[in-house]
Amino acid sequence: MWRVVTDGHRILLCAHIDDFVVACANQPILDAFRKRLLEAFEGIYEGPLEHYLGCKIARDPVAGTTTLSQKHYAEEILQPHGFWDIPPRNTLMKLNTRLSKDDCDPNPKADFRRRYCGIVRRFGYIVTMTRPDLAWSYSEISKYVQFPGIAHMEAAEHVLRYLPGTWNESITYTRGYRKLNEKRGWVDAEWDDDTDTRCLHSGYILMMNVEPFSWTRKSHRQNNVRGKIFGDSSVTSAQW
Repeated sequence: MWRVVTDGHRILLCAHIDDFVVACANQPILDAFRKRLLEAFEGIYEGPLEHYLGCKIARDPVAGTTTLSQKHYAEEILQPHGFWDIPPRNTLMKLNTRLSKDDCDPNPKADFRRRYCGIVRRFGYIVTMTRPDLAWSYSEISKYVQFPGIAHMEAAEHVLRYLPGTWNESITYTRGYRKLNEKRGWVDAEWDDDTDTRCLHSGYILMMNVEPFSWTRKSHRQNNVRGKIFGDSSVTSAQW
C-alpha cells in the first residue's frame, strides 16, 4: 500500500499484482489521480469497488457504511465437502479438543491428505480476509497438514459444520461512530495447552471503532514454556 498527499488530500493506493484500489476523500482529486495512473500503466477502470481478491465490498454512502463479506466463498468451501445443507454446530471445536502429534498418521493416504489440506487452505483464506472468529481453530488444524490423522480430520470437519450457521457473517465499518477512528487492541495467551511443546501461544485483535481491522491469522508460539508474560506471571491478557 502506498500513500501520497496531493493539494493537502491523502490518497491511498492498494495494489495486488496488477489490481489497484485507490481511495481519497476528495472526488476530483481521486478522479485526476486515477486518470494519471491508468495512463501510466495502460490500465482499465472497472468502476466503484465491489469485489477485490475474493472479498465482496458493499458501500452505502448515505448511511456511511462499508461491508466486507465472503458469503459466496463460504458456500464454495462447504458445497464440495457436502456440508452445505446440514444442521450447523454451535461451537468451532468440540469441548476439550486437544490436537497432538500423537494423533498424526505417519503415512496418510493421498486422498485423505489432499482433502485435509484443501480444507485448511480454504479456511486460511477466509480467516485472513473477514473471519477473525475462525483464527484459533484454523491455527490448530493447520499444524498437522503434513501428516494428518483421524482426530485432525474430525476437528477440521467440525469447523466445516460450524460454517453453515455463520456463513453470512460480515464486517461492517461505520463512518458515524461516536468516537471517530477510536482504536483498541486485545492480546491473550494460552499457558500450556500446546500438548506437543508446552509453549505459550499468543494472539491479538485490533479494532477501529467497533470493528476489527487486524488480527492473528495463526497463533504465535512463544519461546518460553509456562514462563512469565508481560513481566507478571499472573497476567494472561491485556488491553491497550
